[in-house]
Amino acid sequence: MFEIFKTFLMLGCVSFGGPAAHIGYFRRAFVQQRGWLSDEEFARLIALTQFLPGPGSSQLGFALGHKRAGLGGAIAAFLGFTLPSVVLMILLASVSLSYLHQGWAQGIIHGLKLLAMVVVADAVLGMFTSFCKAALHRWICIISASVLLLYPSLLTQVGVLLAAALLGRLVTPDSGLRSGSITVQWLPLGLFALLWLLPMLLSLPLFSPFYQAGSLVFGGGHVVLPLLQSLVGGQMDSDTFLTGYAAAQAVPGPMFTLASFLGYHLGGEAPILGALIATLAIFLPGFLLLLGLLKGWEGMAQMPGFAGATAAINAAVTGILLAALYQPVFSSSVSGAGDMALVLVGFALLRLARLPVVVLVAGFALVGLAGGVL
Repeated sequence: MFEIFKTFLMLGCVSFGGPAAHIGYFRRAFVQQRGWLSDEEFARLIALTQFLPGPGSSQLGFALGHKRAGLGGAIAAFLGFTLPSVVLMILLASVSLSYLHQGWAQGIIHGLKLLAMVVVADAVLGMFTSFCKAALHRWICIISASVLLLYPSLLTQVGVLLAAALLGRLVTPDSGLRSGSITVQWLPLGLFALLWLLPMLLSLPLFSPFYQAGSLVFGGGHVVLPLLQSLVGGQMDSDTFLTGYAAAQAVPGPMFTLASFLGYHLGGEAPILGALIATLAIFLPGFLLLLGLLKGWEGMAQMPGFAGATAAINAAVTGILLAALYQPVFSSSVSGAGDMALVLVGFALLRLARLPVVVLVAGFALVGLAGGVL
């Protein structure tokens, strides 16, 4: 448990760049460096988290911890990965945030966004090498990325995964594998439903809106902004709300910790308790759904024909990450030839020189700081 917590805590301190970058960090840490699972198992977990509402990268980390050491490992992974971001968001909520808009701070943020570009590019190349060896899978990857670039939406993403699974199943004959049972864990699913209905019976002014947001949002932290604004934005001034959103983009780890900032301001006389309740509420529904369906998803791997569908899904997941490499990672970070040159150097240092990510974090932050000051 301590190993899992420590590993995810280190990742939580350096994982800048949003969900797509987090996938890259996780793949490098747990597939390449530690060998906790194979590329195929990793991609299968990514596909499941793409289908479920909630914070995708945090759900992936939760699933990785669960695969390593059961429910305790999942909780250790969540606490480790989320703790740095929560602490930083509470600190930022308690002090003046004017310095976030100063040149030196914006420079550091820009440098770390460029590092996210490096990490995602490395993950895309590695996954393409692993999952797109056959011509069919290369086409699935490219078409998936192209469709998502042209029509970026949750519906498109789910449609791409379903179409890839169907195509993979159709072109792969039954292998003669014995059909596995698809097990659903009813306790976490029942708890998910109960907590959804509870506000109709009890008054839970802080817990309920954040739990509803976590239950309804697909697609990561950026998508939760309009929903949270409609649910709790009226309870604070717009400047506070938008400042919290800016702060969530500036800190490492999951963007869903925006709830920590908002909960602090909505917590009244107990702001820290309010931050913790809001944080738990927004993450909890996604984790309950994952616990309810994870074993069933793994059971599908034993079904006849699922191997072909899985291979096609893996290729489509690579395409989804390839599309994310452009939007939002490239489009929000690279603004000129100098930025692209820095990305190329960083990619070479990571891929060829095999420099540790933590060294690159420090390097990109310093380069960004220099650019912001100058």
